[in-house]
Amino acid sequence: MLIPSLDKIFAKKLTIHQLGNPALREVAQSITNVRDREIQKLIDEMLLTLKESKGVGLAAPQVGRSLQLIIVASHPNERYPNAPQMEPTAMINPKIISYSIETEKGWEGCLSVPMIRGLVPRYREIEVEYLDRQGDLQVTKLTDFVARIFQHEYDHLEGKVFLDRVETNLDLITEAEYHKLNK
Repeated sequence: MLIPSLDKIFAKKLTIHQLGNPALREVAQSITNVRDREIQKLIDEMLLTLKESKGVGLAAPQVGRSLQLIIVASHPNERYPNAPQMEPTAMINPKIISYSIETEKGWEGCLSVPMIRGLVPRYREIEVEYLDRQGDLQVTKLTDFVARIFQHEYDHLEGKVFLDRVETNLDLITEAEYHKLNK
């Protein structure tokens, strides 16, 4: 049985910055030392924050760290009942290396933009590369909802939020109206 590190045991939930905070509009910096203790601690704290927030993705800029680090963690929940199950995955210095021509609009929300949903066009399939938390290069194809999560979180690294991708204000609704649509 593996014993968790003390950093993981004492990880704390981080504050998620809200729309209007300048940290959300900065372009994130590359991480040079994946194994740095502070980076590993940040990953653990982001994992905890995401779990407690019941989200499916989180980017370091959302917690005030201008670093190229995202967590993708698809799972069925109240907001996304049909989401596929996947292990939460830390992706460091992620890049989209190819994408499908086909796009699809889908409803998105954001922990940094509470109570609002938007119909956002995204690529249906993407190929991405990133460093995992051990520093190993990973290359994988993501499709549909998981590809949407990745693209949403990747936008945070570029200083964008999903509202920047909505094609018209008519594609915005409140969280309450979104839940009525899904009943």
